Amino acid sequence: MDVLDAVETAFQGAVVGQVYDGNRVFNVSVILPPAARRSIADVRALPLRNATGAFVRLDQLADVYATSGRYVVLHNGARRVQAITCNVAGRDVASFVADARKSLAKVHLSQGNYIEFGGAAEAQSASLRTLLMHSVVAAVAIVLLLWLTLRRWRNLSLVLLNLPFALAGGVLAVFATGGGISLGSLVGFVTLFGITLRNSVMLLSHYDHLVTIEGMPWGPEAAVRGAVERLTPILMTALATALGLLPLAIGSGDPGRRSKAPWHW
Repeated sequence: MDVLDAVETAFQGAVVGQVYDGNRVFNVSVILPPAARRSIADVRALPLRNATGAFVRLDQLADVYATSGRYVVLHNGARRVQAITCNVAGRDVASFVADARKSLAKVHLSQGNYIEFGGAAEAQSASLRTLLMHSVVAAVAIVLLLWLTLRRWRNLSLVLLNLPFALAGGVLAVFATGGGISLGSLVGFVTLFGITLRNSVMLLSHYDHLVTIEGMPWGPEAAVRGAVERLTPILMTALATALGLLPLAIGSGDPGRRSKAPWHW
């Protein structure tokens, strides 16, 4: 260990003190001058002093030669880590990770070794899980709130049956653009879900007003009138939402927007 410490100090340097200049702190390091550490011969000739004070050369204690190897060993949680990084171009991260998992499943690892994916792929998976979990909780709460608002199973069923038709356009748009979906797209679907519920409640409430308050008999005439009178506010709501989500739909490939880049089903 003393030999390794001496070699590290000679060729990599070691902090031996600090110098204070006002509120700034500078480390003081000791290291061999550049002329004494230019070649393998200089390393072999490094003089080391033993416990008795005698000097010996490093090549008398170890075999010193040039070879290839790891210049540093990373650790995480007291375990050795070998990090492999890559930048995905020309395809989505999720499909790349899926193909990489399939290929690496054929690789036999020794006991105690395992492969873990991180970075953008891990962030996308975590964001997707969080979004889906929150969406389920929100959906249950929305159904309860709709029941408290509408008070009729028929009206509630009409609102819920309208949702698949509202989302059909977004699903067709996803497959028309190559079947890719992103976190931004999921946010758009959730927003579309909320806007569709709001517009449905607005329309049904207006129908209820026409029938119960104005005494208009329910029929084709009431259906057409209610739809015409609520067309403008529904279109304005949908347009405002579309303009608000437009930044999520463009520029997904720009730096810092990897979580919104598409992945495939």
